[in-house]
Amino acid sequence: MDNQNFESGKAWWIAFLLFAFMALNFIDKIVIGMLAVPLMEELHLKAGQFGLVASSFFWLFSISGILGGFISNRVSTTIMLLVMALAWSLCQIPMALASGVGVLVVSRVLLGIAEGPAFPVAVHACYKWFPDKKRNLPVAFIAQGGMTGLLISGLTIPLISARWGWHANFYVLSIAGIIWTAFWLMFGREGNIGTTQSSSASDVAKVPYPTLFKNPTVIGCMILHFVAYWSLALTLTWLPAYLQKGLGYSGIEAGRFYSAMIVLSIPIMIGISYASQRMMQRGVSSRIARGLLSGAVLVVSGLALLAIWLFELPPLCRVAVLGAALATSPVIYSLGPAMLAEVTPSLQRGSILSIDNSIASIAGIIAPLLSALFIHDLTNAAGYEAGFALCGALMVIGGLAGGSMANPQQGLTSRHRTKTAEAT
Repeated sequence: MDNQNFESGKAWWIAFLLFAFMALNFIDKIVIGMLAVPLMEELHLKAGQFGLVASSFFWLFSISGILGGFISNRVSTTIMLLVMALAWSLCQIPMALASGVGVLVVSRVLLGIAEGPAFPVAVHACYKWFPDKKRNLPVAFIAQGGMTGLLISGLTIPLISARWGWHANFYVLSIAGIIWTAFWLMFGREGNIGTTQSSSASDVAKVPYPTLFKNPTVIGCMILHFVAYWSLALTLTWLPAYLQKGLGYSGIEAGRFYSAMIVLSIPIMIGISYASQRMMQRGVSSRIARGLLSGAVLVVSGLALLAIWLFELPPLCRVAVLGAALATSPVIYSLGPAMLAEVTPSLQRGSILSIDNSIASIAGIIAPLLSALFIHDLTNAAGYEAGFALCGALMVIGGLAGGSMANPQQGLTSRHRTKTAEAT
């Protein structure tokens, strides 16, 4: 039934709009990190104060994400995406006018509330257009919207700041959000795949939430996502400052290096996701093609981050190793939701995806603050690298644990199978 409902052209057009949506989302996230040096200098902020500003984005992000997920089970994702994009645009104005820590913190908290459900709702919307065996690639593409947003940030934010000052970046983001909203009003539509009865077990019987949260695949995905999000939080918060203050590059040079890292990540993530999808189409189990692959990628990324701390490397080598680590870790953003969708009924999918994202985003609160404890002197590269090493250790442990637990094909309970058999 889902394959009969699949319309490739329309589905990929929606995927492209969601790609742009996630690009804006990640520019909103990274802008504070990219402006760390001029912002700290103008407002006379210490590392701990800036860590507070950076982490404030995530204070209510998790709660908002969970609430948004449950709302997405009942409300059109088309409407939710529209409301979120408008809210993002409005939240940029106070940050452009900010002259102290208080305004920055309040504005980032409000933005975090508005952005909490963004990725899971976007994935949920995408899944309404693509059947299960075709989902890896479009979700990887949408996730690359985030990476593209980081790429655009690295190239444009230093230039905008140099010409008009750091405040101007927030006005540009507000206008960009309004433009996306206009396109979504014209072309955004709700898909119907998974909304009708399907042969997929996850689309037939509803499962109690306590049962879902005991599912090893759900637990494994949450572990994998949490440690990957830890690396994302460092990327958004401290990486630009590390390139400038730790390694001594200028703001524009640091922006270019940052963009180069993102350019590297885009083909790697899409390539791994495509390889996983091809494995699935050839009959390889989801446990291997999605679960073990996700865990292995995170272990490799974690080892790369540890290497920066353990070995004396020239600055360019450190940048290259960091780029390799950050290029591979986001794979879980594509494969994780696909595994969760395998073991979650479609009527509960939005909430489970949001809960998963919200739990992972707790790393966004902890990572900037914990890393700030190592970064007493902004010009000391060793402090940044100690924070990267902690992240690497977490990724190795989390990759091994989460990858071994994720097994979507054995994730349905016997009660669920019984209900499915009765329904079919």
